[in-house]
Amino acid sequence: MTSTSPTETHVAPQADHGDPARSWLARVAEGRAWLFLAGLIICFEVWSRLSFGATFVLNPFNVQSIAIFAVAPLLLATGQTFVIISGGIDLSLGFIMGLAAVVAAHATNMAGAAMPVPLAMMLGILAAVIVAGVPGVINGLLISRLRIPPFIGTLGMFGVARGAAFLLAGGTTVPVQNSWFALLGNGRFYGVPYLVIIAAVFVVVMHYILSQTRFGQHNYAIGANVQAARRAGIDIRGHILRLYVLSAMCAGLGGALYAARFTAGAAQAGEPLLLDSVAAVVIGGASLFGGSGTIFGTVAGALVIAVIQYGLVFVNVEPFWQFIAVGLVIIISVLIDQAQRRFSGARQDE
Repeated sequence: MTSTSPTETHVAPQADHGDPARSWLARVAEGRAWLFLAGLIICFEVWSRLSFGATFVLNPFNVQSIAIFAVAPLLLATGQTFVIISGGIDLSLGFIMGLAAVVAAHATNMAGAAMPVPLAMMLGILAAVIVAGVPGVINGLLISRLRIPPFIGTLGMFGVARGAAFLLAGGTTVPVQNSWFALLGNGRFYGVPYLVIIAAVFVVVMHYILSQTRFGQHNYAIGANVQAARRAGIDIRGHILRLYVLSAMCAGLGGALYAARFTAGAAQAGEPLLLDSVAAVVIGGASLFGGSGTIFGTVAGALVIAVIQYGLVFVNVEPFWQFIAVGLVIIISVLIDQAQRRFSGARQDE
């Protein structure tokens, strides 16, 4: 007896060896985020050389800056990927990240008075991740037990986390007095920022969880068909609770690293990154209908946004154009996803 993975029935159509053109188009649609990224890099490289006679992508400073730009939205988007694949959405992540940044700053400062600097830094990061998990638990209970729609439940938590973050911060930023914390946020290992190394390791771990564990496979199954998943014996309520806790803790890590980068915790740290987190997931190939998506696709989506944001500044274009550019890329990605779904449905009907 063989079992069929949920991703095999929803993420992408099976290869049709009798029609190579269809298989090729399906692969192009699945890899659209990387195509967007390559196209943007080529565009900015040509633009930079024609306007300034300088390279864009071969400049190590530009590469490092783009990677650092991508870290915070990528950490939020990683948790958001799990949620969107399940068929939900988490609108509270921006201010959960801000709350975590403030907690990290306060905890690090308080611990620094009683213990060595490295331990104080670790305690601050741990406190941020744990505290971030609290609104995640509440989100999960509201959605799984009380059956509140994810959009409404997490929107309400958006306001709660926002107020809590500003109250804890006293309406201002909280500076961090810890040399190790500053080194973590701004130091480099053989030229590679520590933040980028941490994000890369984190992404690999999350990719493994999503693609190789039972938790990840259950996530795809719930997003593809929740009723079929329930009949298969999956604990839907327990999974959704764990899912939103995971998402919130990803935002917690993002908040801690934000505090390390700027040596200060700010309640509004993640406010502008919420849209970017959803955009990165959608651009990366995940369907807002649930059941499809990958962590590496989200990485590509986050890099697309970072290249747009940094590239426009580099070529001396008003930064407000980045909102238009990111919005257009989101619309194009959704249109491709819709076309892919219709294409897949047409094949199934044949």
